[in-house]
Formats: sequence, structure tokens, C-alpha cells
Amino acid sequence: MSSNAAAPGRLASEVQTSRLNHPLPLPSVLKSPFKIADGPPSSAAGNPDEIAKLFPKLFGQPSAMLVPTGSVPSEMTGTLKVGVVLSGGQAPGGHNVISGIFDYLQNRAKGSTVYGFKGGPAGIMKCKYVELTPEFIYPYRNQGGFDMICSGRDKIETPEQFKQAEDTAKKLDLDGLVVIGGDDSNTNACLLAENFTQKNIKTRVIGCPKTIDGDLKSKEVPTSFGFDTATRLKLYIGCILASFPPVLQIYSEMIGNVMTDARSTGKYYHFVRLMGRAASHITLECALQTHPNITIIGEEVAAKKQTLKTVTDYITDVICKRAELGYNYGVILIPEGLIDFIPEVQQLIAELNEILAHDVVDEGGLWKKKLREQSQLLFEFLPQAIQEQLMLERDPHGNVQVAKIETEKMLISMVETELEKRKLAGTYKGHFKGQSHFFGYEGRCGLPTNFDATYCYALGYAAGALLHSRKTGLISSVGNLCAPVEEWTVGGTALTALMDVERRHGKFKPVIKKAMVELEGAPFRKFASMRDEWALKNRYISPGPIQFIGPGSDDLSRTLLLELGVQAA
Repeated sequence: MSSNAAAPGRLASEVQTSRLNHPLPLPSVLKSPFKIADGPPSSAAGNPDEIAKLFPKLFGQPSAMLVPTGSVPSEMTGTLKVGVVLSGGQAPGGHNVISGIFDYLQNRAKGSTVYGFKGGPAGIMKCKYVELTPEFIYPYRNQGGFDMICSGRDKIETPEQFKQAEDTAKKLDLDGLVVIGGDDSNTNACLLAENFTQKNIKTRVIGCPKTIDGDLKSKEVPTSFGFDTATRLKLYIGCILASFPPVLQIYSEMIGNVMTDARSTGKYYHFVRLMGRAASHITLECALQTHPNITIIGEEVAAKKQTLKTVTDYITDVICKRAELGYNYGVILIPEGLIDFIPEVQQLIAELNEILAHDVVDEGGLWKKKLREQSQLLFEFLPQAIQEQLMLERDPHGNVQVAKIETEKMLISMVETELEKRKLAGTYKGHFKGQSHFFGYEGRCGLPTNFDATYCYALGYAAGALLHSRKTGLISSVGNLCAPVEEWTVGGTALTALMDVERRHGKFKPVIKKAMVELEGAPFRKFASMRDEWALKNRYISPGPIQFIGPGSDDLSRTLLLELGVQAA
């Protein structure tokens, strides 16, 4: 096959072309015959009694581990028909998950068929698919994006939608379905698995952990794919505990560039908002990589019940101290979901949600009288642009669309106001110019790092193996990631074991519990031990672009290394 092959309508650069044939090692357990070893019965992340009621067929099932065996088990014979769907936002490595599923079935269940559902879960409901072939898949190997079959944010949740999914499964005679997505998508995968099992439909469902936000993980699922590519600075293995040489990654590269600009001009404070609505993993990882002057971690703000004024005063205090040292510039990192972590803002948003759900917002502002006094004062305190953004249409889950709220501009405005007060009081004599940035979708579709490329391929292979073993309601999991790839462990974790419930519209709704930044965890403790030094001394690191070869190209993210105990906290 030509090395210059490209997908229809997709031109390939020299780097993209070189990545097509990048070799992908597999864990040794996937190279030889294996059997499934079941673990003990599982429970749930919270409210197990309610999860048991919602998933009577799946609740309590054990997680699975692949272990070598001398011969192929009798149940792992014959061909399969498997569907695969990309669900939710893009993350680097998704194409390699599909490649792994395809290659497993081609190698271990010859003659099997793989269907790619187009446009996300809507493709399942509308039975829109493409049959995947070696020629179709090849141009997407080791490539970024989700454009092989595209993704979507539709959910399969109403009786009519479940019926559509059932019809598609029966029409294509599917033995299995792999859902590649984040927490919402894998919750949906579990609901599908339960539904198919209850109705004796043979289609088994396996999930794969995807999200650049890094908030879909557990003890058995150490990381979601895409987080590494979106955030990472690579580290020389030999220097892992000492220095942090400037080598790599999408958000961190851009932050590093901004840091160089700040030091070059000496007159701008760059306020950088990073993706991560519900958790601050991206912001924390980028801080560990680049050493900004100020980093706001949402989970810490919530734990300390900080107000907007508290956050503003903290930023302003550092700016004043830096001015005394002659530094009128700096870099500040802010998580996308910061306002959701501030208790007073959470209360304001809850009240606004209730008003917007039941009332027409009049131009005269009479609706504001329905806010509590404290919320009214806070709303009026916010810049006009932020007030308008808080009133925007809610997302399908009824949440404020935080990606559209320019928190970085709000903080610039509030810091400017506070600095003017201090200048009049004679406690600040510096110069302040704020520059705002939002690093968002830029991180979702980059070429996957060597780690993400290999990890995703193994996740896909594992998903194929789980389906071949007649498993359902599990999420593909690959562990022991600090070891050489050959020693990685492979298995599946019960999706119900990751779940809790939320009360919505008077009913319990299952949700995979998001993994938040742990303030007692090694990554945050490492950051907290260094941030005071970074605040006043310019310890900036500029990682530069992704490296695919050479020293550091195969290392792991700081967060994962610290969590796995490889780096000292």
C-alpha cells in the first residue's frame, strides 16, 4: 500500500505521512492465547443500592483481566460483527482505538466485520454506517481527529431511541458495539448494555475511556486517552526526578510561547483559560509542565469556599509583589469551569437556571428581583459581558455553557479595578496590561503522542478481546503504564463500578462519577510546593512542539507519573 495514501478529501503533510507506518507495540498478553480471569463482584462509586435498581442485570458483575493461556478458549471462536461509534468531543488517538478493534478481529477472528457508525450515536439510531476495510482505515492510523467516521453528542435515552438502537443492532446482526467516549458516553454505553441484556438481544457493549479533560479515570482505568497529547511535556527518563528539559505538547507549547512573549515584551499579563469544565486536571498538568506565575485550581477554590473577590485579591497580591521586583508581566492559568467551583457563583447560576427555566427574562430587569439579595449583588458586580454570557441558552443537560463565558476577561477587568484602588492608596506603583487567551479546541485533534497512539491501540485491541470473550457492560482498561508496553496489563472494568446517581426531575439518573483533582494527591501537592517560588521568580519552561522520536518521546505525563508514584511528590 502506498505510503502517501490519504483519506478522501484529506491531504497529508510529510509528518502525517511518516506517522502512518509508525509501529505500535502491543502488551505481551495480547500477542498470544489468553483467557479471562474474573475479579470479585463489583459495587459502585456511590449509592450502590440505587445503581443496583437501575442496572439489575449488570450490577455487581466482576471486572475482567486477560491472562496468558496455552490455547484459545472454546468460547473465543468464530467470526463477529461489531459496530464502533465515536461519541462526544474529539481526543487525539480515537482513530487508533478503531484500528486496534479492527486489527484484533482481523488477526484473532478472521472474517469478522466492523461497521463504523457515522456522526456519533445518531448514526446508531439512524443506522448510518460504513463497513470498515484495511484500505479505508489505513490513512487514519496514528492521525488526529475523529474524521474517519466523525462524532456527535446525541444520547440514546428515550424509549424511542432505545428502540431505534435495538432495530439497528438486529438489522446488522451485531455481536458487539464499542462506544468510544467520556463519562456521559460510557454511562450511555452501560444503559445500552443493560437494555440489550434485559431484552435478550445478543449485542454486547464495551466502552473505551476518552476525554482530554482527564476526569474519566479510576484505580483500574489510570487515564483517559487524549489527555497526554493535549497537555504533556515529555521528560527525559534519566532526569525524571530532577530537571524538566524543554521538550513538547499542544497546550503547554502554546503556554510556553506566551511565556516567552511575556518575558520578551516585559509589559503584559497573559490570562490563559484552559479546557476542563468539571475538573482542573488540564490546568494542573500544564502548570506542572510550564511553571506559570499563578495557577487557579477549581477544586481548591471550592474546598476553601473562596469568593470571586478572594480569587481576585490573590492574583492582585502576586501582581503587586512582582511589580516591586520590577516585573510588570506574567502568565496566569485558569480552568474553564472556574465559575462553577466558586460557591457564591454556583448559587447565582442555580437561581438563574430556575428563572430561565420558568420565566421570560424581561428587558426591564424585573426578573432580577427573583434573585436572592446576595445573588443580585454578585450579578450586578460582574462585568456586563459576563452577565450576558451567564444568561445564554443552557446546554442539553441544563448547564451553563462555561466555554462561552470569558472568565479570563472577567478576571482581567476585576484585577484592573482592584489595582486602580491600590494605586490610589499608594500600595501599587506598577503597570498592568492584561491579554486574554482561551486554549480550547486546539488541543483536541493534534497528532497523538507515541504514548496516546500506543495506549489507544491497546485499548481498541482490548475492546475486541472483551467482545470476543462475550463480555458486556465493561470499559476497556489498560494498566501498569509506567512499565514497558510489553508489561502493560489488559482487561475491562465494570461500568457500574464507576457510577453514582444524581437526582434530576424527581428521578435518580446514573452518572459516571467524575475524577476531580485530589488536593491530597501527589500532583497537586507537587504543584503547591512550588507555586510560591513560581509566583515571584520566572521559572518558565517552554516545552516546544510534539516530539515523535528521540529522548523523551515515549515518556508519560507529569500527572500520571506522580499518581503512579514514579516521581517524588
